[in-house]
Amino acid sequence: MQTVAETWLVLKLTGSGFAVGVAAALQFAPMLLAGAWGGAIADRLPKRRLLTFTQLAMALPALTLFGLTASGAITLWALYLLIFARGLVLAIDNPARQSFLVELVGPERVLNAVSLNSALINSARIIGPAIAGVLITTVGVAPCFAVNAVSFLAMIVALQRMDRAQLTATPVTERAPGQVRSALRYVRATPELWIPLALTAVVGTFTFNFQILLPLLADFTFHGDAGVYATLTTAMGVGAIAGAIANGSRARVRPSLLVSAALAFGALVLALSSAPTELLAVVALVPVGAASVAFSASVNSALQLAVAPAMRGRVMALYSVVFLGSTPIGAPLMGWLANAAGPRAAFALGGLVAIAAGLAARAAFARAGVPAQVPLGRPEHVAA
Repeated sequence: MQTVAETWLVLKLTGSGFAVGVAAALQFAPMLLAGAWGGAIADRLPKRRLLTFTQLAMALPALTLFGLTASGAITLWALYLLIFARGLVLAIDNPARQSFLVELVGPERVLNAVSLNSALINSARIIGPAIAGVLITTVGVAPCFAVNAVSFLAMIVALQRMDRAQLTATPVTERAPGQVRSALRYVRATPELWIPLALTAVVGTFTFNFQILLPLLADFTFHGDAGVYATLTTAMGVGAIAGAIANGSRARVRPSLLVSAALAFGALVLALSSAPTELLAVVALVPVGAASVAFSASVNSALQLAVAPAMRGRVMALYSVVFLGSTPIGAPLMGWLANAAGPRAAFALGGLVAIAAGLAARAAFARAGVPAQVPLGRPEHVAA
């Protein structure tokens, strides 16, 4: 809900697709610049305690935005600064949250947990934009920030009420020099890690730009209001939940699945780019949402299963860097392209790039000798 409100507020303050792209870039720039160090912090500290801190810290920008927006004192630069502040916390929170999943359920259920997590996130992406659309059109943007600030209390209570005896906690890593460099060397030497990460970097930069392109599609192409934007986001969320549930039935991830997910995602985004009406765009976004989750959940699970436990926080931080941290590069570029040639052109480019990246990943797996049909994950890292 906060993301919808921020994006719509930037668009109304500026009327610029490039400015929307800058806002998305500022949110994820800290992930690009410092995400690997955030992963090192996640490996050094108990993740449950660290997550409690990050949830508290992320409530503060939301409270500040509520105060500034409700009082009419909000400016574009203040909004940018608060988005960046939230991004700083996200650089630590995201790798800690990603690597905490395996402590909750154990390695044998990682793919199921990642898929369930995707279903929950995308449920929120349906509920949040729907509520945001109603609030923005009836009482304004400010209440969205207030509700988001209060919502962090639920996460903090949940973390505090967990039974620590039932967590399969990973031993913390002692602080030492060169921990980020050692993680990079480890990834470079492991094709099961670097190929999915490289695939995610390319697709994340050019194809996962829905936060920027959907409001522009609603405003520039269909000349709609926040309600149209919420409808488009909701349609994608419905598909994402369906994709997450279907993906959760798998116990392992194969290279062929990663490649197929990238190819299907690219083809569906390409089809979305040619949707001539709002109704057809809504229909097209449902399978796009399903394919986006199939791709991201498969990559996430593959990395969790292939990585050594002591490296999990840092490797998942690298995943966050290439998936979320690619936004500072892709968001302004795709926002500029949407301004210059229209949102449809930006979607078309994203689809074509995802298809090309999927084909390149297939060739890379073959060159590295990683069998397409053998599940990823090393026996010493995965429970039988």
